[in-house]
Amino acid sequence: TVHTSLDVVDEKVSAMGKALVDQRELYLGLLYPTEDYKVYGYVTNSKVKFVMVVDSSNTALRDNEIRSMFRKLHNSYTDVMCNPFYNPGDRIHSRAFDNMVTSMMVQVC
Repeated sequence: TVHTSLDVVDEKVSAMGKALVDQRELYLGLLYPTEDYKVYGYVTNSKVKFVMVVDSSNTALRDNEIRSMFRKLHNSYTDVMCNPFYNPGDRIHSRAFDNMVTSMMVQVC
């Protein structure tokens, strides 16, 4: 499901072309709905892709809440990348990042 969703992200990004660079909204919306899950996507200006898989039975989450969660994730990811002691490509070892992701997961459940 996630691999298929990444293909959809690539299709949407290529369809947007240069408009994506000028676009401030990087949220791609619902990528791949299935009977059991809904898959949402987000891509950063530096082409980092975030994918969120949500249980289809969760009707409490709205599109604007998913968008807000992606923005929080993006901001936290940016904080990690801006750390001068982080080596790009290494695994992320950040309590703040882990806590933020965990709190988002608890919020969704």
